[in-house]
Amino acid sequence: MSQNTASVWLKNPLGIHTGTDADARGGIVVDGARVRELVPAGSAPAAPVDQVVDASRHVIIPGLINTHHHFYQTLTRAWAPVVSAELFPWLKGLYGLWAGLTPRDLELATTVALAELLLSGCTTAADHHYLFPEGLENGIDVQVEVVRRLGMRATLTRGSMSLGEEDGGLPPQRTVQDADVILADSERLIAAHHERGEGAFVQIGLAPCSPFSVTTGAMRDTAALADRLDVRLHTHLAETLDEEDFCREMFGLRTVDYLESVGWLTERTWLAHGIHFDDAEIARLGAAGTAVSHCATSNMRLASGIARVLELEDAGAPVGLGVDGSASNDGSNMIQEVRQALYLQRLRYGAAAVTPERALDWATAGSARALGRDDLGVLAPGKQADLAMFTLDELRFSGSHDPVAALLLCGADRADRVMVGGDWRVLDGAVVGLDVPQLIAHHSEAARGLLARHS
Repeated sequence: MSQNTASVWLKNPLGIHTGTDADARGGIVVDGARVRELVPAGSAPAAPVDQVVDASRHVIIPGLINTHHHFYQTLTRAWAPVVSAELFPWLKGLYGLWAGLTPRDLELATTVALAELLLSGCTTAADHHYLFPEGLENGIDVQVEVVRRLGMRATLTRGSMSLGEEDGGLPPQRTVQDADVILADSERLIAAHHERGEGAFVQIGLAPCSPFSVTTGAMRDTAALADRLDVRLHTHLAETLDEEDFCREMFGLRTVDYLESVGWLTERTWLAHGIHFDDAEIARLGAAGTAVSHCATSNMRLASGIARVLELEDAGAPVGLGVDGSASNDGSNMIQEVRQALYLQRLRYGAAAVTPERALDWATAGSARALGRDDLGVLAPGKQADLAMFTLDELRFSGSHDPVAALLLCGADRADRVMVGGDWRVLDGAVVGLDVPQLIAHHSEAARGLLARHS
């Protein structure tokens, strides 16, 4: 939790997007871990502040919220054998490589992913970790330590795979676990790490990997456990047409019918990708309040398709953004992901329907809804003081006029300052307390070692 009790006025920003209709052109007052006040243009704070930060060079936005990632995949970016593969062959090519992960590998991969996210203006990240080969049984505990060290917020999901190749699934047998082991560890992790209420820094969700890697019984039992312990549910769904075909052949059901049959069609659930839904399925998802994480870059990289984001939103389904794993993106840059989502959705719906502000709202308020958080995602009095500040001093921004639009249209990629719960986690474009050159050296060595063990 934040230890900061001081108040600070981020004064007169160059531009600001709060996610609300309030006038905040005079800036924001942060008091401790929360936003205290939005200051209108030409005004001063209603009460004295301890510190004033001149924000006249900065564009301020709510902290970006990443709703889908696989941190461990930072070790397998741009791996030549799968650079031009689509989802199923891509997975089959990588599963065996990933099975060699060690706890140290995961620690480094998680640190790299979170540092990249922080530097891109991201303050909260959801990770979907479903690989627990021998020796990596405590993988989520490793991730919790890294999250706390970096001072970010995270929803860490206890993923699982229980349907191996021998039973008609996609993953190799050495990457699957028995359902009773999965459920017992899920309950342990929730008891050990899950924080409740506003301001939570670490939350645990339950996340069977996908219909093609988890048994029906495991899906059903996980939903029951999540309901009993009141945590969120996450899985991949309707990412590709291959997956739709798999569900028809394996279960005799389309993806949303399968989701409902195992007790997952609820507001507790958020789905990764959600591309191949028909009109009736979109209506059912919206009526249930089931959220979707739109992963624009990954969907383009794997040629999976374009999610029907506006129709999902109109139906009532919360929509957030996710960078997805760093073996299908191949980065962890959240502000660039917002730009990709803006452009990809304009291909489907046209320019007027998808504004820069709407895309930013997917990555902030929409993502917060997807993760079940009502204390994040907008800059408003009483909300958590999670924000990102970008400068427009680089050549790419020269000649730009609308500061908020320029973040996306001119291609911002790195925040100058990032605050999480009132504490500065990025200052002058650097993660506070992190030796990045050393991290790169150790992470690169781990990536080479993982490949060497596989070959």
